[in-house]
Amino acid sequence: MRTTPEQQAGEVDPLLINVDLPFCANYYPAGFPLELTTNSRDVVESANESWGPWAAEFGRTPLRIAVIVQPEGALAPPPAFRQHGHLFCVVSDIHNFAVADLRTLQGCIFVSARTAADHAWLRWYFVESLAYILLAQRYAMPVHAACVARGGCGVLLCGASGAGKSSLSFACARAGWTFVSDDCTWLLPDRDDPVGVGRPHQARFRNDAPQWFPELGRFAERVRPNGKLSLEVALREFPEIRTASKSAIGALALLNRVPGAAARAEKIEAAEIVEFLLADSASYGDEVDRLRERTVQKLLYIPAYRLHYDRLSDGVKLLSEFC
Repeated sequence: MRTTPEQQAGEVDPLLINVDLPFCANYYPAGFPLELTTNSRDVVESANESWGPWAAEFGRTPLRIAVIVQPEGALAPPPAFRQHGHLFCVVSDIHNFAVADLRTLQGCIFVSARTAADHAWLRWYFVESLAYILLAQRYAMPVHAACVARGGCGVLLCGASGAGKSSLSFACARAGWTFVSDDCTWLLPDRDDPVGVGRPHQARFRNDAPQWFPELGRFAERVRPNGKLSLEVALREFPEIRTASKSAIGALALLNRVPGAAARAEKIEAAEIVEFLLADSASYGDEVDRLRERTVQKLLYIPAYRLHYDRLSDGVKLLSEFC
């Protein structure tokens, strides 16, 4: 017998095993298949915001996520993320939590109606979070880097948080480059040649971005669930910008944007950037860590540079010299 969350109070289905999940949808985050089932239109709308523009690119066994929305409960507080063996957990409170089996690439999410109604919160802490963790177990290894391309040559823009990856990637896009990703790029473990897969449909900027790009001033500033002020921009708002979901990687750039710095590109060993990317990655256990290390080490044979610059136009010009 199928039940609704409301019937839980009468202990018809205290474990919510038989809750009806009438909404089913297929998505392709980073081009990989994901099957979503839920009892909430808010969840479907949130998933559409995250992954609606993506098309199928890679044939794999689908990730599977079920999202059960219950009427009771407050907006989820910032959760704790924990893993033991092949089980991964996201815990906010008794009404907002998730668990995933990293071996079978399946997960379930339980959230309150208030959390489901806040799409940014739901996406950031639960829906996107669980999907990308499952994706990183086998199909695509995330690195903290932006990616832009020109003439079939992609450049990974690397640097710590606040180094200016989003700003320089958008400046490149405005200058005619192809935008692939502004902050997170996935590398494909099953490719011999390094290929970066991005999130080309959306960009996020810090709240001071309009001083560099006045056209961003019309987008409302809001606080991201992680507490950072940001602008979230759908790149369909800028039809003149070319985008691509992936690109072969032909160069690596470690950003060093310093006020007053003279613009110059310094040749460095790719190993410096590889070590930085690996140290900046979360651990999901020995097996996945080894797969990520093998994947990222494919970058060791790519030309690498440290970019010293102040003005974004200088950064774009430097990149143009080696791609």
